[in-house]
Amino acid sequence: MNDFSAAQRSRVTMLDVAEYAGVSKASVSRFIGDDRALLSDAIAQRIEQAITELGYRPNQMARGLKRGRTRLIGMLVADIRNPYSIAVMHGVETACRRHGYSLVVCNTDRDDEQERQHLALLRSYNIEGLIVNTLGHHRDELDELKREMPLVLVDRKVEGLNSDMVGLDNPQAVEMALEHLQQRGYRDVLLVTEAYDGTSSRIERVSSFQQQIGQRQRMNGTVLETGSSLANDLQTFLNTPDNGPKALFCANGVAALACTLALREIGCRLFEDVGLIALDDLDWYPLVGSGITALAQPTEEIGARAFECLLKRLRGDDEAARTLDFAPVLIERGSTQGKSAD
Repeated sequence: MNDFSAAQRSRVTMLDVAEYAGVSKASVSRFIGDDRALLSDAIAQRIEQAITELGYRPNQMARGLKRGRTRLIGMLVADIRNPYSIAVMHGVETACRRHGYSLVVCNTDRDDEQERQHLALLRSYNIEGLIVNTLGHHRDELDELKREMPLVLVDRKVEGLNSDMVGLDNPQAVEMALEHLQQRGYRDVLLVTEAYDGTSSRIERVSSFQQQIGQRQRMNGTVLETGSSLANDLQTFLNTPDNGPKALFCANGVAALACTLALREIGCRLFEDVGLIALDDLDWYPLVGSGITALAQPTEEIGARAFECLLKRLRGDDEAARTLDFAPVLIERGSTQGKSAD
């Protein structure tokens, strides 16, 4: 029976276990570590009994540092409030746990100085690898870290950083959205995006939109950034003489929420006056009107594959940097079913 209190257990050391079991401290270290097979069954049993009765808990961080391994993976995210970041982070964390790693997450809150500080903090934790989904304005610091450990980018490229990249096939996503809208009879499309802020995925979506809309006969397209004037800007779009039925294409979930609130503010009839399709598929989409049509990103898989890329590098893979682009899945709802194709 174990009569040790919680406070006493927290003070139990490896030496205490060794003395209690009548063995050397080195034997206890072998039992706790990866060399248990070197011990006889009798000694291993005595050590195990001592650990149980004393309530000894090894300091995993100290053990990891001594061995040069902490089994910690760092993840840097630009905005932890963004549903995309949360979903990808969950995919990374689940994959980490499956392989015996723990995840340390730092949120830069889209602030350059925070990003710089968090990079230094993660390095001090002796992480074994880093997954980055942030502004990427500190390329030199990231490049320096990459020389020390594997680094994988998620969703956002960092110019000049030769690293594995996992994310969405943005040109394909734009093509799927425009094809769907055109088939549903929409002719004037407004792409609504958050401010570019150097974010490669946003820039790529806008660039693909501008290129592809020009290749589609009888479709017009313009681009609008979210901001304080969004409601007025949407009203202007709705009031402008049209080429045909109008639709909004929201470049992510944050833009979709901003547009939905703005359309309600100006008294727009969802989704009679305007169609709407959004990148990302969030839990609240089915609850708005007859539901918002979405291009769902496989966020869990993106997170899991980012960790798998990192794990391969940790295991010695030295092949050239690779890019994994995933296709979205179209989920049709009532927001794009109000018009018939010509």
